[in-house]
Amino acid sequence: MTSPTSGQTFAAGSTVTLAATASDPGGAVSRVEFRVDGNLVNSDTTSPYSFNVTGLASGSHTAQATAFDNGSPALSTATTAVPFTIQGTVQPTIVASPTSLTVASGASGTSTLRLNAAPSSSVTVTLTRSGSTAITASPTSITFNSGNWQSGVNVTFTAATGTAAATSTFTAASSGYTSATVSVTRSGVVTGRVDNPYLGSGVYNNPLWRANAAASGGSAISMQPTGVWLDRISAIGGNGSPTTGTMGLVDHLNEALAQDQANGSTPMAIQIVIYNLPGRDCAALASNGELGPNDLPRYKAEYIDVIAAILRRAEYANLRIVLIIEIDSLPNLVTNVTTRPTGTAACDTMFQNHAYVDGVGYALATFGAIPNVYNYVDAGHHGWLGWDTNFGPSVDMMRTAATASGSTLANVHGFITNTANTSALQEPYIVVDSTTRPSRWIDWNQFNDELTYAQAFRQRAVQAGFDANIGMLIDTSRNGWGGPNRPTGPSTAADLNTRIDASRIDRRIHKGNWCNASGAGLGERPRAAPAAGIDAYVWIKPPGESDGASQEIPNDEGKGFDRMCDPTYGGNPRNNNNMTGALPNAPLSGHWFPAQFQQLLQNAYPPL
Repeated sequence: MTSPTSGQTFAAGSTVTLAATASDPGGAVSRVEFRVDGNLVNSDTTSPYSFNVTGLASGSHTAQATAFDNGSPALSTATTAVPFTIQGTVQPTIVASPTSLTVASGASGTSTLRLNAAPSSSVTVTLTRSGSTAITASPTSITFNSGNWQSGVNVTFTAATGTAAATSTFTAASSGYTSATVSVTRSGVVTGRVDNPYLGSGVYNNPLWRANAAASGGSAISMQPTGVWLDRISAIGGNGSPTTGTMGLVDHLNEALAQDQANGSTPMAIQIVIYNLPGRDCAALASNGELGPNDLPRYKAEYIDVIAAILRRAEYANLRIVLIIEIDSLPNLVTNVTTRPTGTAACDTMFQNHAYVDGVGYALATFGAIPNVYNYVDAGHHGWLGWDTNFGPSVDMMRTAATASGSTLANVHGFITNTANTSALQEPYIVVDSTTRPSRWIDWNQFNDELTYAQAFRQRAVQAGFDANIGMLIDTSRNGWGGPNRPTGPSTAADLNTRIDASRIDRRIHKGNWCNASGAGLGERPRAAPAAGIDAYVWIKPPGESDGASQEIPNDEGKGFDRMCDPTYGGNPRNNNNMTGALPNAPLSGHWFPAQFQQLLQNAYPPL
């Protein structure tokens, strides 16, 4: 403890600052608990660890701090109790903490009332309201005695449903005591969506990813926003999985509300990945899911409907909820059916039974009915859909899904490219034209970077009937390709393939390689409106989470072993039978992969 110091004396009625430093060389500190006279008064989860105590009675007291690590089970260590003294007599006072609250329409918040000194007999405190009648308090009468005067009693303030802002002031009073007031404001509900939910908004920082990043040497980026992946039904409630930890959807939304409160008047967006289609990812075993090809009814009732019911809650009405809809699903129905050399029987099944199309349509219709939800549909990446035979048909497939199961095109706010992929944002030293398209690397693709692809995809989608104001997101979480191998200018080699290979930013062996790419680095940091038609650069795939296991690992998550994650595999038609370039010793997809995270830090571009 750094405050108070041993034997320190304070005047009557003083505020006493409790402060401590804490660190864990082998992990991270999850919280520090402060106690006065053995009673818990606060738990602080962020450094610097401190808390101001008011209303302490005259006489001798002790302060103590206990630090807990982030392990399971959590380990802890406590300081020696530090003695201090409050002098003189104290004017009896009612204390409220906090003294002001902002709650959404239909939501609630709490403030704790306590006394500043032990009463000689029971004391009844009554709450009276002034201002708007749209906010109520419960209870409105509290009796304090020797058992609860210091710990206090929580009062719940509830705002009635309504779109207009309202403010009420509650006065807690008792004869002979200085009163306390609590000001409660109902924020006006934002009606209708904004054009770009990222513009002028804070974006949710997942504390679970933050802890992993900070503990792995990534404190410089640990406060960046990343996506929350709901990759199983049980993830909605919080299943201890690597993607959600013990936090379920409600936990993340509540934490987003807390970050929004700390954000002042700035709106708060939260990014959630909807990822549990029946027969998920029919062309890649590493990301298979729990639902079978014919489990569309379960997908609707047990997954989409449950998530939607949570997102509709009034307390979340002012959050900007960005949903990333079903990664790597609809493009498979274009490129990986068996009429193509890259086809699989599983993708044939999902094409024939319409579960992908109907599932995505149902998700879009259900979530699109929630006013503060923004649906962005996955659009692969240029190294998958950029060829003439894939580009237009993929947009058309997405139009088909967006008008299935009762949905309309208006339910699509935009598209996202490059999720969990490493395609370079820009290739400044290569021009795609008739002279370079025949090269081995470009291989007749129309595009050679994600920015050009995303902007063209947007234009093609508008031509297909999507709203003219749709926006694009580009996942830049692992496409920086910095480090010593990054070219600094175009090659002048006479041989076309030699010139392109020496000039390209993306250092993969082939554009079709997608799993734990060796040499990848963090890309552009998340930011809003970075280029024309682009709503934001985002980190939807959290850096440091594996793309798939490099060998078979038994699991209860429905995830198979895909040889594209095996560094010894010689490839298949989807990467033109090249080596995979995958990192070795990778865990299951979504699990923390320290070696990958260290590489992403080292090869970040722009550099850290």
